[in-house]
Amino acid sequence: MIGYVTLGTNNLTRSAAFYDALLAEFGATRGWQSERYIAWNFTNGQMLLVILPYDGQPASVGNGVMVSLAASSPAQVDAVYARAMALGSKDEGPAGPRGDNFYAGYFRDLDGNKLAVYHAG
Repeated sequence: MIGYVTLGTNNLTRSAAFYDALLAEFGATRGWQSERYIAWNFTNGQMLLVILPYDGQPASVGNGVMVSLAASSPAQVDAVYARAMALGSKDEGPAGPRGDNFYAGYFRDLDGNKLAVYHAG
């Protein structure tokens, strides 16, 4: 099981506002924080962090990398996806069914990191 995911950002203030609003849909709250990173804690013990790269180089997006956030229902997928769009995300595939028993929406955050929100079952 993955314990936490770290996403690079070039603007910590902008990312903080985006993820504060987006992750509130999951009930996640800010945990650790410094001048270089912010971590949000989920109720299941997992974390998502945004960070200014330690090497001082600009953050860049990994080709083929995607973070998937598990939702409790298709309705939560719809709510998170709609929130992401309202926050300025780029659409990478609207929320909807993706085969049998899988419902998902895909988007990119303000730094271009690809995320999915999904419900399986």
